[in-house]
Amino acid sequence: GFELKQEYGKYLQRFNGESREILPRALLETLTIIAYKQPVSRGEIAIIRGVDTHLTVYQQLEERGFIRVSGYGGDVGRAMLYSTTKKFLQYFGLNSLTDLPDFDNSAVTI
Repeated sequence: GFELKQEYGKYLQRFNGESREILPRALLETLTIIAYKQPVSRGEIAIIRGVDTHLTVYQQLEERGFIRVSGYGGDVGRAMLYSTTKKFLQYFGLNSLTDLPDFDNSAVTI
């Protein structure tokens, strides 16, 4: 199965505890990474999660209106970059991304 690296578990609690719907773990992990690291590519998300994230996870997050393609990377292949949406903020009761709990950037290197 898929597992988020242990040091990121505390960031999932913020989202999982306040959502109206229980989101599958892969969606929640991916959404958490996008929220904190945006704009972020699928490759960067895979590095942070420690596993590849199936395309359907991104599709489901887009269908729910939580994420959007916000640009394309400057590297070869021009990877899609994902960011969260206003609906994401509303759903989780946030006014802005600055309302997210502090993230320990030293735990992540991309």
